Amino acid sequence: MSTVQHRPSKRAASIRKQTVPWLFAAPAIILFTAFLLVPIGYAIFLSFRGLRLEGGGAFGRRVEGFVGFENYIDALTDAEFLAGLGRSLIYGAISIPLVLGLALLFALLLDTPRARLTGFSRTAIFLPYAVPGVIASLLWGFLYLPSTSPVSYIARELGGSSLQFFDYPTLYFSLANIALWSGVGFNMIIIYTSLRGIPTEIYEAARLDGASELTIALRIKVPLVAPALVLTGLFSVIGTIQLYSEPTTLRPLANTISSTWVPLMKIYQEAFMNDNLGGAAAASVVLALGTLILSVILLRFFQRRTFGAAS
Repeated sequence: MSTVQHRPSKRAASIRKQTVPWLFAAPAIILFTAFLLVPIGYAIFLSFRGLRLEGGGAFGRRVEGFVGFENYIDALTDAEFLAGLGRSLIYGAISIPLVLGLALLFALLLDTPRARLTGFSRTAIFLPYAVPGVIASLLWGFLYLPSTSPVSYIARELGGSSLQFFDYPTLYFSLANIALWSGVGFNMIIIYTSLRGIPTEIYEAARLDGASELTIALRIKVPLVAPALVLTGLFSVIGTIQLYSEPTTLRPLANTISSTWVPLMKIYQEAFMNDNLGGAAAASVVLALGTLILSVILLRFFQRRTFGAAS
């Protein structure tokens, strides 16, 4: 007897072709929804709720309910929140150019033909990034304290006085130094990887035309790694707005850092110290929207300047 093999119909094959990709993507979609979309939605829900006092006098009680845009108005008019945002911007104006500038410099130096021990150098520059931010802040915090700082000790031995790393405006540079120490390596790796992707024929043609290594770096390498610079710059801006661990860790060591020194510290205080979850959620949404808007503006600006095309 002959056996008849049944082939799947075109409809079944089409359904399978459409279903299989979704099955592979399902775990990522579930995790993305559970740990990003749901928390964001819950934060937005909380931002429209707050505690109200019902029943005046000594018998009044606090009841949670819908308060409209009241939390958002409070966040946008909160002097401490706005002052913290201003301090973050000052910190970013100092740290971002230094971090990106040094990262670009190290990447260019490692990419030169005469560079030696590039593998060891990359690892050594990147290694501080592997140290958690809290640990790095503690290490630098004790190096900043006048009683334990080797710099202050040398200054005293030379007849001077201890350096006050936690006083204004030095405090901004002290915090920027922590970002510099830990962030240069990460950004350098991104820029260096972009440099290694440039065809070597471009450099060889430039050298045949008499271009020096400095000219090649400034006129060829830097323009070609502009997308990597835009990416690292965007990461740095987002990191500046989300500054939290460094000032929080240094706060017990410095009386110049308040509990609301940056926006995230203010949000933490409102949520867990003042029991104002609605206000904290509204401030978080405002900060997230501000970060998103700033990121889009920077991307569009650099897209036009770097890629020469309007989106």
